[in-house]
Amino acid sequence: MSIEVNNESGFDVDEAEFAALARFVLDAMHVHPQTELSIMLVGTDVMTDLHVKWMDEPGPTDVLSFPMDELRPGREGEQTPAGLLGDVVLCPEVAAQQARTAGHSTAEELLLLTTHGILHLLGYDHVEPEEEKEMFALQRRLLLTFLAGR
Repeated sequence: MSIEVNNESGFDVDEAEFAALARFVLDAMHVHPQTELSIMLVGTDVMTDLHVKWMDEPGPTDVLSFPMDELRPGREGEQTPAGLLGDVVLCPEVAAQQARTAGHSTAEELLLLTTHGILHLLGYDHVEPEEEKEMFALQRRLLLTFLAGR
């Protein structure tokens, strides 16, 4: 798997941990090992610009996902085709605010948002209550399993 992590935010993060989490999630979702993913951490100014341009929403947000080849999860013994999964863009400043509210670390919030963003790239959404229940349960299970194994 090709997982590129670019930190342009100025926020100190363990880039290797983001790559390890992404690899874990993609493996768990039976995504082809030659799939490419980009994770980018940006400041609030860049995130605000992206949020306005792509979502027509004001201000910065925590995470945005930009799918490329519209890959979907595979199944045991049946991986997705190889391709470009897309980009996950994170804003550590927004994540830090959310982490304080949630009562955990910014690093944990960023890992949660990374998992969330990857699931969006794989076609998961949370518009409808049933979709939200499925996506959030999966994201929680994946993240807790990853954290338990590190």
